[in-house]
Amino acid sequence: MATIVDRNPGDTLQKLHFAILVPPMMNRAIPILLFCCGLLRLEAQPIRVLGISQPTDDQAHVSFYGEANRWFSRLTLDGQIQYDSTTSWDSLNIATLRKYTVVVFFNGRPEKESQRAAFQKYMESGGGWLGFHFAGFALTPSDFPQNWDWYHEQFLGSGSYVSNTWRPTSARLKNEAPDHPVMKGLPNVFTSTPNEWYRWQHDLRNRPNIRILCSIDASSFPIGTGPKATEIWHEGYYPVVWTNQRYRMVYFNLGHNDMDYQAHPAKTLSRTFGERDIDQLVLQSLRWVAKH
Repeated sequence: MATIVDRNPGDTLQKLHFAILVPPMMNRAIPILLFCCGLLRLEAQPIRVLGISQPTDDQAHVSFYGEANRWFSRLTLDGQIQYDSTTSWDSLNIATLRKYTVVVFFNGRPEKESQRAAFQKYMESGGGWLGFHFAGFALTPSDFPQNWDWYHEQFLGSGSYVSNTWRPTSARLKNEAPDHPVMKGLPNVFTSTPNEWYRWQHDLRNRPNIRILCSIDASSFPIGTGPKATEIWHEGYYPVVWTNQRYRMVYFNLGHNDMDYQAHPAKTLSRTFGERDIDQLVLQSLRWVAKH
């Protein structure tokens, strides 16, 4: 008689009793079979994702969050991913975070010290994170000053925001790490969807633990249409996607849709998702930070 203790999704322990009648030479095979079944069960565990977006008046960020929320929701159709979304940063607490494999910041960062401390502990304990566009923004003085050194200096490594292109335009992106699981199978150069591109305080090539996964390819210049001359880039090195190798994280300088602000309400003119290479990039990033 054998007893297997199994934990069901409701965390109720069940004991299953059954008789095993096998020849003696099969005795050593049974533990192997049970072990393999355990591996299959582990592999079947879904990736649990929590997406967080802060309320904002920036219609481009509102448009992106709505689009991203729908895109991540569709990933749940195969049963391998479970996705929840919220607009409350109060979800960043130890009790809630332990339920999720990956947390996604769509357009901002937490401001309360308790939320920041819980997120830092989550990441230092092996949690996964994806961040888009405005999740990396910090500018002093502004409504979002650089007042969180661990996040902007150590975790992201980029420091403060410095400037951006305008209007949102697509760019050719250079695959800087074809050997990395996030970039595997992507072309050496591929085209992004339109975006407002950020420039940062620090050169990420010189930051400890930062690995740049893709950057703006030189064939993209000039980028931006103005009207200000400073909003059009003609040269330079601009990382777009990177990871901090001390954590399971990926940041994307993607997530600002082009908008017709003259329309009422403002009309979305471009999308971030829906282009094959960009979708593959984000999906592979999600699976990598989730350790799948």
